[in-house]
Amino acid sequence: MQGKIALEEHFAIPETAEDSMGYFPEPVQREVRERNADIHGRRLALMDEYGIEMMILSLNAPAVQAIPDKARAAEVARKANDFLAEQVQRRPGRFQGFAALAMQDPDVAARELERCVKELGFRGALVNGFSQAGDAETVVYYDLPQYRPFWATVERLNVPFYLHPRNPVPRDARIYDGHPWLLGPIWAFGQETAVHALRLMASGLFDAHPRLNIILGHMGENLPYGIWRVDNSNAWIPNRNKWPAKKRLGEYFSSNFFLTTSGNFRTQALMNAMLEIGADRIMFSTDWPFENVDHAANWFDACPISENDRFKIGRSNARRLFKLGNE
Repeated sequence: MQGKIALEEHFAIPETAEDSMGYFPEPVQREVRERNADIHGRRLALMDEYGIEMMILSLNAPAVQAIPDKARAAEVARKANDFLAEQVQRRPGRFQGFAALAMQDPDVAARELERCVKELGFRGALVNGFSQAGDAETVVYYDLPQYRPFWATVERLNVPFYLHPRNPVPRDARIYDGHPWLLGPIWAFGQETAVHALRLMASGLFDAHPRLNIILGHMGENLPYGIWRVDNSNAWIPNRNKWPAKKRLGEYFSSNFFLTTSGNFRTQALMNAMLEIGADRIMFSTDWPFENVDHAANWFDACPISENDRFKIGRSNARRLFKLGNE
């Protein structure tokens, strides 16, 4: 399929270039560094070869979220956003941007998002999971009350928020002790992000701000497969668990979340996601430079779905959500 739009596609600046290296064995790290540093060379050539018209770019992980000092986190976010804006200006028809945000300080994050959307023309934000705030062991999740004004800003600006994975801090990762292979994209990324998303759903956030749109990568971090059981196990016993949300969590999943195919090039997983939330809420992505453009595009272009759904997922859903104009 020609004209695909991909939106979990990363870059790095010098301050964050080493952040992603721990997920790769040493022989692969040089390759990943080169991919992360490139925007207009090899990346663009791969886009041309595999029918990708546009990438919406975002900073690598965990980057800003792993900088406990609030002022330093805000400084790195602003530097990354200014750099990205310059790259987008070179080829706006091929690249757009997601804001990096220092969520350690919700007020600062809200102001930076507003600047990025109104002044730099960014299409939303991508945040790498929870933030470490004040010290390396203090983590903050965005269902906490202090983030409600931030979410009000996101809703007012009417832009999506991409919740991207990161590993749990060591204190919270003891289940993986002795099994480091389970960390990162193998398993821990999805588990961590799914729990964060469930916390947002249960918090009442989407009752207060029903127009919010949250994006999850990797075909939904296993939530399409598990969301029914979350609701069913809670519902058949009266008052089993109480939370602020007014609806079943699956209703928010179907109404306030979009999914991408990033790094999960599996037809069965796509079918499950389509059955759970519908083809109108799924979008194509590759997860470059941490996955491979050819793997993503070759699978997607050949997977046995209708051409109407392929066009939606590959292009038109993203154009609508990100206000990229009519065909």
